[in-house]
Amino acid sequence: MRLPASAILTAWTLSASLALVACRGSEAAPAAAAGPPPAVTVVAVTPETVAVTTEWVATLDGYVNAQIRPQVSGYLIRRGYSEGLPVKKGQVLFEIDARASQATLAQAEAQLASAQAELGRRERDVARDTPLAKERAIPQSQLDNDVQGQLAAKASVKAAQASIESARLSVGFASVRSLVDGVAAMATAQIGDLVTPQSLLTTVSQIDPIKAYFSLSEQEYLRIAKQLNQKEPSQELWQEGTQLTLILSDGHEYPQTGRFLAADRQIDPSTGTIRISAVFPNPDHTLRPGQYGRVRADTQQLKDALLVPQRAVTELQGSAQLRVLGPNHTVALRTVTLGSRVGNRWVVTHGVEPNEQVLIDSPQVREGTVVNPTLQAPLAEEAPKGK
Repeated sequence: MRLPASAILTAWTLSASLALVACRGSEAAPAAAAGPPPAVTVVAVTPETVAVTTEWVATLDGYVNAQIRPQVSGYLIRRGYSEGLPVKKGQVLFEIDARASQATLAQAEAQLASAQAELGRRERDVARDTPLAKERAIPQSQLDNDVQGQLAAKASVKAAQASIESARLSVGFASVRSLVDGVAAMATAQIGDLVTPQSLLTTVSQIDPIKAYFSLSEQEYLRIAKQLNQKEPSQELWQEGTQLTLILSDGHEYPQTGRFLAADRQIDPSTGTIRISAVFPNPDHTLRPGQYGRVRADTQQLKDALLVPQRAVTELQGSAQLRVLGPNHTVALRTVTLGSRVGNRWVVTHGVEPNEQVLIDSPQVREGTVVNPTLQAPLAEEAPKGK
């Protein structure tokens, strides 16, 4: 049964109307489903006076490092210290077989006795021939020869005495002693080794106090050049009363504070840095040469600085961005310039104004979004204290 054309047209019009209503309903559904503005946390950027802290990688070394080498050759026959333990200045560390030196000493003593005997004979000749020459009983040349012989004999005695002193020193040098108070390293020579003055036996390091070496950039050096180049360089290179703090490799802060000691004579052309030495008390010998750590100091005082939490900063293609709360609680994306880091916050040198509010922990919020902000207390107390 075929339907009239008018009936078909009516049915098609009704279907199109229903479809249009359905489409409008689907478009309205998201709008009806849209919730309240997202909740965010903001912090007000208020001007502060803060100390800028700088850290440098440091290497520890002994205040004095004395290389112990023998001054005579011979075989080692005894070691007189415990490796790795403190030793005193003058303590015997090694004994070298001294029999050869003792034989040399005995020979020098015999030579001295012979020279003294010859000197005595020459003196008697001069005493005998002097009056004879005055009476012209003997030629004057004979007396002159006697005098010259006496002078030569005196010189021989002095040479023999010097040989004895040298031989005695050699005998004494057979006992190799520590030159400083400190901690002795493990021995590099064993009993029975033939050693010479070029042989390194051990090293003794004075480690209380102990030195820390670190490097400043050329720009950092220029900021303190005036203090460094005084006739008597100040021990406080940055802020008055500021001490140096040592952070150990495990992250703990060393309990003793240090002070500046010296600066190197030149800027290293390969690195553009200058070497600085500091000194730290080390009464418990906790610190040892060769350790690594970080030296920290308050290097600058900033007034009216604007700081934001590190977690509020987003880095994109080498630039730093902040999400700032704008009019009507609308989020604005702001490119900023960062300065020094203070604890867990950044100093913003350009891009924000005092008392503006910055979003934290909201990197997913897009620019132009209307948000529901909650103001957080100032974050100054969150800055770490170097622990």
